[in-house]
This record gives sequence, C-alpha cells and structure tokens, in this order.
Amino acid sequence: MDHTHNIKIFSCRSSRYLAEKIALSLGLNLGKSVVTDFSDGEFQPAFDESVRGCTVFIIQSTFPPVENIFELLLMIDAARRASAYQVIAVIPYFGWARQDRKDRPRVSIGAKMVANLLAYAGCSRVMTADLHADQIQGFFDFPVDHIYASSLFLPYLREQIKNHKLDNLSIAAPDMGGAKRANAYSRILGCPMIICHKSRERANVVGSMTAIGDVEGRDIVIVDDMIDTAGTIAKAADMLMAKGANSVRAMATHPVFSGQAYEKIAASALNEVVVSDTIPLRNIEGRDISKIKVLSVADIFADVITKVYNYQSISTSFVF
Repeated sequence: MDHTHNIKIFSCRSSRYLAEKIALSLGLNLGKSVVTDFSDGEFQPAFDESVRGCTVFIIQSTFPPVENIFELLLMIDAARRASAYQVIAVIPYFGWARQDRKDRPRVSIGAKMVANLLAYAGCSRVMTADLHADQIQGFFDFPVDHIYASSLFLPYLREQIKNHKLDNLSIAAPDMGGAKRANAYSRILGCPMIICHKSRERANVVGSMTAIGDVEGRDIVIVDDMIDTAGTIAKAADMLMAKGANSVRAMATHPVFSGQAYEKIAASALNEVVVSDTIPLRNIEGRDISKIKVLSVADIFADVITKVYNYQSISTSFVF
C-alpha cells in the first residue's frame, strides 16, 4: 500500500476480532484506542494516538446490543474532532437494514435513521457487505461501497463442485425477496434455481412453506443475506428434503444467530451452513456448531480499503 503514514485503521470493541485480520491483510498495525466505562453504563471512546490529517477507517459491525452502533458514532465524532482528514466507517454488518420502508402504519424507517446518524457524526464514506436491500445505499448522501459476499462464497461453491459434493447443484432462495440474489448465483454457476415461498405468522415465526422448481435428486444450496433465528432456513431445508432433495446446504453473509438458532440448525436437515465473519459466532458454549463453517471477509475488505485509499477503481471487487 502506498504512503501508509496517512492511513490508520481502528476498531470498536465488538469487531476487534475482524479488524485485526483486516489490519494484518493490509500489513498495518491496528490503531490504539481506549474506551472508558462509567458505573451508570455510559462509555467514552478515545484515540490513544494522533489522527490529525489522516484517513481514518473505523471498523465495527452494528449487531446487537445497541451500544455497538453508538460506540461507532462516538468514535467517528472523536476522529472528526481530532482533525482527521476523513473518517470512513467500515460496517461489515449494517444493522437495522430490515427497517428499510414503512411496511405498516406508524413505524420508523430505521435504516434511514442510522444513515442520518452516521452522516451527522462526521462519517464521509461507508463500506458494508450484503445489505438486506440494495436500495439502502440511496439513504446516504455520501459514497457507499457495497461489497457482495458472493466473491467469497462462489469460490467455495466451485471447490465443492470440483470435489463432487454438489454434482446436481441447484440454488434456492429462502423467500421471494431473495430471488434476485439466488438468480445471480444460479446464472454465474449455470445451474437451476428454486424459490421457497413462505408465509409468516408474525415476525421471526414462519407459517407454511412450499417450493417452486425441480427439487427431487438435487443438491440444493440456499443463499441469503442473513440468518437470524434460523427458522426460515431450517424449515426450508426440512421441506426440501421431504420433497426429495439429495442434500441441502445454506450460505448466508451475516450469522446473527439469535434465540434458538444454533439448536434449530443442529436439529434440521441441513448438511452445512456457511457464513462469513461479519458477525462473530456468539454464545456458542455448550452448543453444537459442527454444521457451521465460517469464511473470513477480511481480505475482501482489506482490498477495497486499499483501492479506496489509493483512489483506484473497486468495480473488480464485485462479482454481482
């Protein structure tokens, strides 16, 4: 990387595991920062080194709890007030992305509000991966580098095909909203697509589900942007196996894994669940995670950081 003295990489507390890998890939040391905690729950981040005139990258995924997004906002504000040249938020998992519209009366549009908060704090650019809806990029009035995890997952799938683990591959969308993503994978890999149609009883609870497409004898990979409670993925896998699928796997960028997600995955017909490390696997003590495989997005983000810093085109970093 050129003129590295003007670039500094920092991390908030919850994404330090990933920030260290990104910094290593860049050949840089992670910047020094500290957070002071007060007895009432308030906290104050601070930089332990000068950032004056520097391009500052702050890495933090905004998964629960809500303190993660607020710590990122405070770090951005601190960098701006310390005279950083520009502050770029690297948000591998962008929380509140499911709140991208008014789907019923009298609700907030959380994704837009978070975009406004980042701008007000002093952020000049955002890097993120697999937003729940692509149009969220339009909520920002500054550049958004939207990275697709397909550049991570497609090589893995091709390796599985080469090893004859997916001889009759079909790509499945877990719902109608994921059809665009599934279609892109099926087009690139040259294989059929299946759509799982579901109805929800309420938030995070799936009612009935059926499949559209040829299922029997197929090695099916369900692709999605996130797995939250794993209810949809588990139900889809069981349904597809019941309809005669040879095997069912799932690939999702963001392993939110809330509630009984680990238990649902372990008890389901899924052969494997492949996720990225935009969110760390949490609360895994005593739980069966043998079906879960984690691939790292560190090199992808490091590559985009390098290109953005050096004013190079990042179009080659996107598969679709």
